[in-house]
Amino acid sequence: MTAKIEKVSVIVSKGSLEGIYPALIMANGARAEGIEANLFFTFFGLDAVHKAKHEHIKLATVGNPGLHLATWAGGLPGMSAVMTHYLARRMDELDIPPIPEFVELIADTGAGLYACQASVDLFGLSKEDFVDQVRDIITVGEFYDLAAGGQIIFT
Repeated sequence: MTAKIEKVSVIVSKGSLEGIYPALIMANGARAEGIEANLFFTFFGLDAVHKAKHEHIKLATVGNPGLHLATWAGGLPGMSAVMTHYLARRMDELDIPPIPEFVELIADTGAGLYACQASVDLFGLSKEDFVDQVRDIITVGEFYDLAAGGQIIFT
């Protein structure tokens, strides 16, 4: 018999719908099962918790093999907006909340949300740039301390 997972730490490094939603769904599912969950937003994943960007996340259409589109078709003007709108409508039908609402919901369940210090420095950001649900800006070492004894999920 395998031991029950008691803690997960999810690394969010991509700033697209298909990079952010899997992390939010995994963290939300963990909390629903009573599992401790922390999210570590790094590089473009910071967009999910960035006040000026979190409402404008788009689906990556160029070179996204899951869309089964030719690369040139994914690059057509407006394709990303059209596909993002389509996916948002489908998620709404399935009662999957938009990113800002989902982030708030997950934080309300007790999950920890943290921004990566190195990425924050790289992009010239500060704590004020992030939604209130971000508990802190932490280093990779501090993230490992938070993750100790649990599973790390990289989306």
